[in-house]
Amino acid sequence: MLRMSQPNTLRCGNQVIDLSTPVVMGIINTTPDSFYAPSRTGDSAENALDIAGKMLSEGARILDIGGMSTRPGAEEISESEEIKRVLPVIEAIHSRFPEAILSIDTYRSEVARICLRAGATMINDISGGQKDPGMYHVVAENKAPYVLMHMRGTPINMQQRTHYENLISDLLKYFVKQIHICRQAGIEEIIVDPGFGFAKTPEQNYQLIHHLQQFCLLNTPVLVGVSRKSTLSKTIGRPVEETLEATTALHMAALQNGASILRVHDVRPAMDCISVFNQLQASNSLNNKRLSGA
Repeated sequence: MLRMSQPNTLRCGNQVIDLSTPVVMGIINTTPDSFYAPSRTGDSAENALDIAGKMLSEGARILDIGGMSTRPGAEEISESEEIKRVLPVIEAIHSRFPEAILSIDTYRSEVARICLRAGATMINDISGGQKDPGMYHVVAENKAPYVLMHMRGTPINMQQRTHYENLISDLLKYFVKQIHICRQAGIEEIIVDPGFGFAKTPEQNYQLIHHLQQFCLLNTPVLVGVSRKSTLSKTIGRPVEETLEATTALHMAALQNGASILRVHDVRPAMDCISVFNQLQASNSLNNKRLSGA
């Protein structure tokens, strides 16, 4: 595993996340149509606070708040509607849990700017800055960590854009180019996300997990967002509500191949998965020392 080639820390505002062991990012959706209903808060800040408190108590290191569904086929909403959905939630969570690290899931620079002022310290951009180039300036200006994801097209048409000459090579070229653009813009903290389910077939999603170590060579942390994705439903032949065990299995594979951050709906199972992974790593390290006579 190539975790040693990745940064071991991530600075978020006045806090530093230790990435020498993987961490969990909990998903909070202020949308009415995100694909997994229990992650939705509706229009209630109190519901969001309940979900946030539960996730933090279970070990989530980051909370990712989104106001626009990006599931396949999802319609775009207006910028004003997106702000209306996410801003009260970020303000409420930041007020109740001031030490919580909050990420705003948006590709709009103005939404990002407003949410950073309200208490968010990280940006999760599914478009990698391609939908709104002004995002780079906002991220750099605020010295925010930036989740740089790969996708093609929009949620409406992305599943018709799954042809690649070579999936892994094409994505690596994309990330090299986008990371260079980010660095030129002054962005210091970058996390790459291969974009599972975004312009990818189920088979391609599994290829990404299998070859995840190659993305670690980009010298950035790697975020994996496979939680309850339709790929898992199709694999096991059951609805999204019954994909927790399949999600955990794929999380373990991702961790073994270098993932630093798991973006999840279910925090406790993900934390348990990380605990088992850490024990496996410790046991393997001890065994190697014994074999070497150290």
